[in-house]
Amino acid sequence: MKKPLEGREVWFLTGSQELYGEDTLRQVAEQSRAIAEQLGAASAVPVEVVWKPVLTDPGAIRRICLDANADDDCVGLIAWMHTFSPAKMWIAGLDALRKPLLHLHTQANVELPWRTIDMDFMNLNQAAHGDREFGYIQSRLGVPRKTVAGHVGDPAVVTRIAAWARAAAGRAELGALKLARFGDNMRDVAVTEGDKVEAQLRFGVSVNTYGVNDLVAAVDAADDGEVGALVKEYQGLYRLAPELRPGGERHESLRYAARIELGLRGFLEQGGFRAFTTNFEDLGGLRQLPGLAVQRLMADGYGFGGEGDWKTSVLLRTLKVAAAGLPGGTSFMEDYTYHLEPGQELILGAHMLEVCPSIAAATPSCEIHPLSIGGREDPVRLVFDARPGPAVVVGLADMGDRFRLVANAVDVVAPPEPLPNLPVARAVWKPRPDLPTSTEAWLTAGAPHHTVLSGALGTEELEDLAEMLAVELVVIDGGTDIRRFTKELRWNQAYYRLAQGL
Repeated sequence: MKKPLEGREVWFLTGSQELYGEDTLRQVAEQSRAIAEQLGAASAVPVEVVWKPVLTDPGAIRRICLDANADDDCVGLIAWMHTFSPAKMWIAGLDALRKPLLHLHTQANVELPWRTIDMDFMNLNQAAHGDREFGYIQSRLGVPRKTVAGHVGDPAVVTRIAAWARAAAGRAELGALKLARFGDNMRDVAVTEGDKVEAQLRFGVSVNTYGVNDLVAAVDAADDGEVGALVKEYQGLYRLAPELRPGGERHESLRYAARIELGLRGFLEQGGFRAFTTNFEDLGGLRQLPGLAVQRLMADGYGFGGEGDWKTSVLLRTLKVAAAGLPGGTSFMEDYTYHLEPGQELILGAHMLEVCPSIAAATPSCEIHPLSIGGREDPVRLVFDARPGPAVVVGLADMGDRFRLVANAVDVVAPPEPLPNLPVARAVWKPRPDLPTSTEAWLTAGAPHHTVLSGALGTEELEDLAEMLAVELVVIDGGTDIRRFTKELRWNQAYYRLAQGL
């Protein structure tokens, strides 16, 4: 079965010891392989699950952890103590491990054979206390991990493991990500600034700036034949406004939008970039602010942030990878304005042009309209409403001494009325628990106005990712109380400063 995150693996490790003898260890291997295969066969698990031979001594444990560190395809390890694996054997391996770890507390059987159970069965099936030994040493060493308890035949267990695997894949992508900034960030804006050196140290992402006219050269060099072919692709995918169709008075603007896409895509591919930013204050020789091109690149998985916001671009690419193969879509977003009718409060999110069509409720319309900012020709863009359903809005902020992720669980809804005069892609959502609490918490946390909106992921993937990255995460959801939330931020302030050491 082809997995959504093809080429990515998690390794399944099983702990035991030589004390049990060959016959018992053979059964351990057979049963652990069966568990790994059952987990790997689950459609919800987005990566390949690779079973590794049973581990019974410290040298083998350390070697498998070092091998995992060195293998770019391996995004994490799942460990299970089938019988009893004395935990001192795991110290060197766990201390060396740099990949995410999931502790699976399970067993081969679902039910106990009450009438036939004997000491042979008990000796073979000891995870109930073998995993407690393993849990202790992880806590003693301060190993970050996720713990999941239950049988792999339980869909709830598989769902939690799948969320962790998606977060692990996002972390792996982040560790090798290259981002191109075309120009700097918007002048005098605070939240789009940030420490790029710390980001590379903490996350692994490399963020560098390129002159906008480097991009302009690539745009101007686009082949006319390829431009024509791309325009035909647009005609087949979107509802083209009459003036943009062949023979229409604005058709040349569509061709230039296609030229931007070809130049931008080529620049990113040639440099190995999977995320980028633009800035309407720094367009150089570009005739249009990139709109359609940015939207289509996001739909293909690229990260993007407007006004030079590299942190949101990084976050978008990471969550795009984590969401691979899931319905719902994931997009760059910005909180724009509110509907404050009592009891019916809503947030209208949009951006000047750049919202990803992966969240569209229907076929987008390809249109051209004036843009009163940027001082260039009217840009081409896709216009649509976002698909209703549960979602999460996430922002990444640089707090000076650490990065902070803030997430708000929301419900995307259809606009209460048509929006015929708003010529941009947009999303309308009801934040949990309600708009006043949500926005007060968001502002108290210092969370950014640029965000990622995902209908594909939930808070569990974000919690797992934050744990893997040792990054603060605060969640605003149906249970949020502003007083407790404020206290949580204060506790976090103390914790993360202490955790950094002296």
